Amino acid sequence: MGNAFSLIEPNWNDIVAADITAQPFLANDTTLVVPTQYGELKLSISAFGMRLQAGESQDDQFKMLCTVPQNERLTLKGDKSHSTLTGGDYRLELYASPLHFKLYKNDTLVQQSATDGHFVRQHRLPPFAKTDSGWLISLELNYDEAVYGLGEKWGKLDKRGQLVRSYNHDALGVNAEKSYKNTPYAWSPEGWNLFVHTPAPVTHGVGYALWSQRAYVCLVEDAVLDMFIYHQDSPAQSINTYSQLTGFAPTPPTWSLGVILSKAYYKDAEELLSVAREVREKNMPCDVITLDGRAWQDTDTRFAFEWDPTRYADPQPVIDELKSLGFKICVWEYPMISVKNPLYKKAAEKGWLIKDKRTGEAYRYEWDLSPFGEVLTPLPDSGILDFTHPEAYEFWKTSHKPLFELGVDMIKADFGEQLEDDNMVSYSGDSGNRLHNVYSMLYNRCVYEAAEKYCKTGPFLFSRSAWTGSQRYPSQWGGDPQADWHGLAASIRGSLSWGMSGGPFFATDIGGFYKDTRDAELYVRWAQASVFSAHMRLHGIGPREPWSYGDEASQAVFDALKLRYRLIPYLKQTAEKASKTGLPVQRAMALAFPEQPVCHSFEEQFMCGDDLLVVPCVVPGGKIKYYLPEGEWVRLGTDETVGGGQYKEESLALDEVAVFIRKGKQIVMGPDVQHTDMDMTNTHFWPA
Repeated sequence: MGNAFSLIEPNWNDIVAADITAQPFLANDTTLVVPTQYGELKLSISAFGMRLQAGESQDDQFKMLCTVPQNERLTLKGDKSHSTLTGGDYRLELYASPLHFKLYKNDTLVQQSATDGHFVRQHRLPPFAKTDSGWLISLELNYDEAVYGLGEKWGKLDKRGQLVRSYNHDALGVNAEKSYKNTPYAWSPEGWNLFVHTPAPVTHGVGYALWSQRAYVCLVEDAVLDMFIYHQDSPAQSINTYSQLTGFAPTPPTWSLGVILSKAYYKDAEELLSVAREVREKNMPCDVITLDGRAWQDTDTRFAFEWDPTRYADPQPVIDELKSLGFKICVWEYPMISVKNPLYKKAAEKGWLIKDKRTGEAYRYEWDLSPFGEVLTPLPDSGILDFTHPEAYEFWKTSHKPLFELGVDMIKADFGEQLEDDNMVSYSGDSGNRLHNVYSMLYNRCVYEAAEKYCKTGPFLFSRSAWTGSQRYPSQWGGDPQADWHGLAASIRGSLSWGMSGGPFFATDIGGFYKDTRDAELYVRWAQASVFSAHMRLHGIGPREPWSYGDEASQAVFDALKLRYRLIPYLKQTAEKASKTGLPVQRAMALAFPEQPVCHSFEEQFMCGDDLLVVPCVVPGGKIKYYLPEGEWVRLGTDETVGGGQYKEESLALDEVAVFIRKGKQIVMGPDVQHTDMDMTNTHFWPA
């Protein structure tokens, strides 16, 4: 095909737009077939709006969707040049040359092909085309329209003006467009929603000025196209509809709402137990302690569910002591098997590893050595488990059983972004790049199902990479942020962006992961902000215990941790609501207050659940700038009533937080406890 596509600045004149080449017709009561020079497009209408499909798809095997849309009975009128399709609440107007459309719901325009015009032809951008890189669709944006979603992204929540690629990366930070968790789902406060059902990469030029500042250009990098466009009256309803289609997140166990302590890494059992004892001796609230990758694995031979025999000849006494101290235990894994481990040979022989199509043998993954250093030492060449192989999937799932029987409660399911070469081929027949994104979800699902089956304290994991449907296997954490103020602000935006993309539960690495300078003020502000996230984990390269940052910081963080535990009854209610509605625990202003656009640009402040407005401090010195939405608010810890509908600036003391509740509302709060297995029945309401 000659329709070349350049991501830098496409030559729109050289891309041939799709034309309707024959009269559209109803193949049955629920499917319209539209003939084009690129093959037949199939259209249907359901409660999930218009569905546009092209090509033969086998993607149902991945189960990204958990609902089969019940298609409406269709009525078709018109001719080749202009057809009208109606079904349920929707009406579609189709035009022939080039193929373009207008979609209505109850006679209100939902979306249409981009109207970006050309001196000679009607459309400067092709409304539909099939290029060498995949399917291209151009949609309209209003002059001031915002667009949200598209997964975990670190920049502005409003994606207008951005070029965003739905492609999972080991992002090595939170400083660029690359991210670990993506989904090709976007929505507008105007009411329209776009979701591409695909495992493949998708590139979104969202009013991206090099392409078109007035259009949303979507490139689905695949031969198969499966796209939904629907309308809802509010952002909350939009996310609920997306969740109906791709799945709601189950409610995590209560203990997961407590503090998770971690570092990269506890070098041996003596250090691990010493920290655990000190946590209890100092009465630090904490529920979970983590053995990161190098903490319990031999790096050269990982991963094979084996404890490093030089440090853990018998891990049971260590696990037992941690249990006696009231800890849940998290261990790390990734879906890679070192070529130095005997399991590699066994898995390769059984066909359980991703193969190299050039040789037919297991693909030998070689790591980029540039990110590794003194603490995170280089990793060995490894095979990649093939989760599309039923036997491999079952083997990996059941291999968790001894860990859970030993007393492990939680898995940190790291990595999952390594299928990045088209010389890779899976049991399902997909190339590495086509399987790349959905591989994360298959990995998440396998580990979550293992926890469901074998864990005694309820299923819960931390996944770094995620794709459409991964929200069904909670929870996710935000990868590896740089330990500075930009890293804090970007991590907050990443959590809010994931929440606007159907992922209700999220955590960040409090204090930052890498380039730690022992900035005590940063550590305190990160902890204070994270009190109001779904999950709260202290993690990074080096110690993350509060006392390691000095007395003043330690006291401020202890205050934050105690507040976290008092909020657990409220957080539990919020998590239960998230599981029913799809609404995230942390809600950006555009999601929480769609009717107040003046507050939407304040992209670091957020609502925690329905009632608490949180203004994190993201700069040194304690200065905050925020917008208090309309109405009256009461500040946390005071009886002070503050009028809303105004911009405010103030400076916070190190141990002070800016959190507000709507006047007239109450939240349930619990007692001061060290962990969630203690008696938490003594609750009260605030404000009284």
